[in-house]
Amino acid sequence: MKILTKAYGEVEIDERQIIHFPNGLFGFETLHEFALLDATQQPFYWLQSLDVDEVAFVLIKPTIFRPDYNPAVMNSDLEALGLKDCSEENALVFTIVTFLDDNQSMTANLQGPVIVNRGERQGRQCISTDSRWQTRHNIAEEMASQRNSIC
Repeated sequence: MKILTKAYGEVEIDERQIIHFPNGLFGFETLHEFALLDATQQPFYWLQSLDVDEVAFVLIKPTIFRPDYNPAVMNSDLEALGLKDCSEENALVFTIVTFLDDNQSMTANLQGPVIVNRGERQGRQCISTDSRWQTRHNIAEEMASQRNSIC
């Protein structure tokens, strides 16, 4: 199937890349169908709205820069997705990346993870109940901190 994307123009996708978000995403509650694409720059992903071509989000798996990340979402969120937990075999866990004004810094919203049931291809943006996770974690600083703690 061909879709029009914000970043890459028209691309061919597999139907298995389509994720349904019954509640949309925070601030975009009316958009329900998205395609999950690999971005040209790893380790990022692209969550492209199929409802509005101009709406897309850059995602990253938070464990890349915070290996200790646990989304700590409410059981009701997991139940709505048909999940018992956020294990990698059942769920994909992402955070939305924001590029700051200087375009040199990127932050990730660890407080509002995007969780996808792999089998059902259903997604939901949740709120983490863990007070360590905020809406703006500087990705480069977090990665540097992780490297320094290993040495």
